[in-house]
Amino acid sequence: MAAAHGHGDSAGQEQMSTFHPSLWGDFFLTYQAPSSALLPQMKERAGVLREQVRAMIKDSNEIPKILDLIMTLERLGLDYHYENEINQQFNVVFNSDYDDNNLHLVSLRFYLLRKNGYDVPSDVFQKFQDKNGYFVNVDTTNLLSLYNAAYMRTHGEEVLDAAISFTKRCLQCDLELESPHAKEVCSTLDTPLFRRVGILETRSYISKYEKDSIRNEAILELAKLNFNILQIHFCEELKDVTLWWKELYGKSNLSFVRDRIVEVYFWMNGVCYKPQYSHSRIILTNITAFITIIDDIFDTYGSTKESMQLQEAIKRWDESAVALLPEYMKNFYLYLLETFASFEAELGVDKTYRVFYLKETLKQLVQAYADELKWRDEHYVPKTMSEHLKVSSTSIGPYLLACAAYVGMDEITSEETFKWVLESPQLIKCLGIFVRLSNDIVSTKREQIGDHCGSTIQCYMKEHGTTMHDACQ
Repeated sequence: MAAAHGHGDSAGQEQMSTFHPSLWGDFFLTYQAPSSALLPQMKERAGVLREQVRAMIKDSNEIPKILDLIMTLERLGLDYHYENEINQQFNVVFNSDYDDNNLHLVSLRFYLLRKNGYDVPSDVFQKFQDKNGYFVNVDTTNLLSLYNAAYMRTHGEEVLDAAISFTKRCLQCDLELESPHAKEVCSTLDTPLFRRVGILETRSYISKYEKDSIRNEAILELAKLNFNILQIHFCEELKDVTLWWKELYGKSNLSFVRDRIVEVYFWMNGVCYKPQYSHSRIILTNITAFITIIDDIFDTYGSTKESMQLQEAIKRWDESAVALLPEYMKNFYLYLLETFASFEAELGVDKTYRVFYLKETLKQLVQAYADELKWRDEHYVPKTMSEHLKVSSTSIGPYLLACAAYVGMDEITSEETFKWVLESPQLIKCLGIFVRLSNDIVSTKREQIGDHCGSTIQCYMKEHGTTMHDACQ
């Protein structure tokens, strides 16, 4: 979703079209998961197993067993079935006078409580340090638990900063020694547990848990059934979304529109895979697809004049504005209006106000695209990173995507939530900065080959007089 925008000569559009063809085609329009016919029986069996596991959670009364069980349920993607029961157990764990000398258990307790919103102090780890600040009596299990726990740190928690440095060094040595835990160590160093995509972690952990000698068979069977039921549900969602977008491909003569809907859905599924967020997944998928097309128009395929015409049409948000647009954009614009109208119909009268805020954040995004287009045409590089990020942290799309996610959440959100998003809160602003910098570090060399506005990398080089390598660092 890079938003450093491209050439302004529409005659050169085809030469700039370097995206690979669709990998999926119409596969998901007709795909049926092999287990679809067994769905009723699968749901019935899963219901029985869920109650068995619910009883296990309620009956757990030893802190170590509670922690292990909750961690297992989280990694297997089953925890959302037991929010009330798990919260009750968290209260027990939090309020218990628990001061174990087992680093693994202390780390596990800290990780789970912090991850689920409990304010627990990090000084519990100091007793595991020697006078030089090194952690003592650590094996690979302790190192992995401490490493994951330390990533729950906040600014200024020196003991957790030290824990990450220490455990990373030790775990890298484990890899060099070809430890039996090498696969898990490699995975953890690549992506700490807290940062993993939930549904992918579930699929991976099912295979690992299956080989565990102390596994619980009921939990394992439920995890497999639950994953397969979700997979069938996801395929049905994807079929609906793909059918919806196929209409655009049938109507449109936009030669640069590529079938990326499967990839977009896969991404959004990683953001919110729990079944209750179906609306959010579908809306996020549609919105991200629209962002991609609009960004490509500003970035590569449209002239400056055509891009400004599209911005004006989106500002007006009315069918009559189609007259402003070049021929190749008209069906796309009408489809954009139609899709937003479908969101309103789906949400119902009492929630249509949410779509108003979705439109407003889309207009905000397109304005940022226009500002960057002006930078490009004037060969202007902002003098400071602050000036650049004021625009470019918005053009990466955090406000629109946050808004789209909230639109699909049923009773969780209120109008105050959407007003908060429009006020550019620090949380979403920081997300935008993080994604913008990550994007520019990866894409800046490729983008500067063509006619693009200066990225944050070029801005930093100009402000501080550094090389590109040093700016990226």
